[in-house]
Amino acid sequence: QVQLVESGGGLVQPGGSLRLSCAASGRIFSINAMGWYRQSPGKQRELVAAITDSGSTNYVDSVKGRFTISRDNAKATVYLQMNSLKPEDTAVYYCNLRLRKLAIVPPTDYWGQGTQVTVSS
Repeated sequence: QVQLVESGGGLVQPGGSLRLSCAASGRIFSINAMGWYRQSPGKQRELVAAITDSGSTNYVDSVKGRFTISRDNAKATVYLQMNSLKPEDTAVYYCNLRLRKLAIVPPTDYWGQGTQVTVSS
């Protein structure tokens, strides 16, 4: 079994910062891409940021320059540093890891449980 545990969400004022973490545990052979998605009421889930196993990153335009994704392979953990937060960043944030449990099986997507981020004064 593979489990992803997210932490770091909460309530923050506009202009503030939060750091999300997502730690994977269980039987893991390798982790390919890691990413963060978000979903707010009435909207589709969107990709916020992603990082490949080689460290390449990409971001949705609305967070470029404000959010930074990083990973610690030794800890099987992905982070999302969110600065200069805006009310429109309010959403439930989900981590996604594409990983292999064994070398002989194709990679599979795993999701965290979601963590609420609320930006409000």
